[in-house]
Amino acid sequence: MPLTLGMTGMDAATEAALKTAFEAANARNGQPWRLLPEAEAGHVVVDMDSMYGPMSWLRLHAAGKRVIGLTSVARTQTDFHLARPFDADSLAALLQTIANDSGSDAHDVPDTQVQTPAAAPAAPAIAATASPSGMAPAPMPQDQLPEEHPQPVDEEAAAPAPAPGLPGSVEAGSLIATTIEPVAPAPPPPPRERRLTDWLAPGVLSGRVRLQPAGAQAVLIDADARQYCGPALLKPLAGLFDNVVVREDFEPVDAARWSSDSAALGAAQPLNRLQWYGGLLAGKGVLLPGFDPAGRYKLGKWPQTEREFPKHFRIATAMMKGPATLDEVAVASGVPLADVADFINASLVTGYAEFVPELPPEPAEPPKPAGLFGRLRGK
Repeated sequence: MPLTLGMTGMDAATEAALKTAFEAANARNGQPWRLLPEAEAGHVVVDMDSMYGPMSWLRLHAAGKRVIGLTSVARTQTDFHLARPFDADSLAALLQTIANDSGSDAHDVPDTQVQTPAAAPAAPAIAATASPSGMAPAPMPQDQLPEEHPQPVDEEAAAPAPAPGLPGSVEAGSLIATTIEPVAPAPPPPPRERRLTDWLAPGVLSGRVRLQPAGAQAVLIDADARQYCGPALLKPLAGLFDNVVVREDFEPVDAARWSSDSAALGAAQPLNRLQWYGGLLAGKGVLLPGFDPAGRYKLGKWPQTEREFPKHFRIATAMMKGPATLDEVAVASGVPLADVADFINASLVTGYAEFVPELPPEPAEPPKPAGLFGRLRGK
């Protein structure tokens, strides 16, 4: 079988660097590979760290292509793995491994990965850029305030006046007077404590700020542009969501400091990705307040599944089939119920999932009148 390679889902600079590395790697291996457009190639390199990389992988996987995932993370769902940063040596080792393995059934097992050995760079390495696909932002549900508990009303019935000449008796026409003590208005409920997820909803924050709670990873937030700068992975940011966050915790950042600090933290990423992660952590295995645990939920479109949470791909696949309860999704995906609840929470707060109410049953057709006149009216 001829060895053909294509490229897709990457920016022009990455594609140019990859072609340069390919020419050197292919020459080093004796020119066994041909570079073709992705539609004609048997193996296609996809930049899984780009915005459209995961969707390109799904399309190519369905078309029967073998996908090489170019990514800076340790694992990928593609058939083969080209670690970032790459060079001619690492690409040559990967292409040689694929050529040797071309007769195997690696394509039938999506989790198969080929780890390329570390080698001294022979060409300029391409730095990792983590700009995962974002999710469409959606307003957070309205905050539910605690119910007010009014003070109990004390009522005292006035004792009736005894009738003249009859001590202790009550006249037949006398009225029983009732007096109601005035009730002081209930105090207003205390303001609800806000977590970082509440602050990330559109329209709550504005401008550029820095957030770094004690013991947590720092993150820069550009609320107007709906972006943030922080590590490429989400799990290191879990500490941001542990405690209550007040407005004073957000430190304003001017343009000069933003330029220097953002360069150290990494490329800008969609803010709703951070909002999605906050929703994932908020419920701790149960649905968020206000959502029916026994209700049915569906995905309106395919969400971004984070490679740090491989089970989410199976949950999303099950939910795309139609509205289902949490129990039904757990059974269909083979994923624990708590993980299903967390995934639905994250999808609800970012607008990817929605609750599907039960439709009322259609009214039964009224019985047709019997007898001769009924048959005549039915004609």
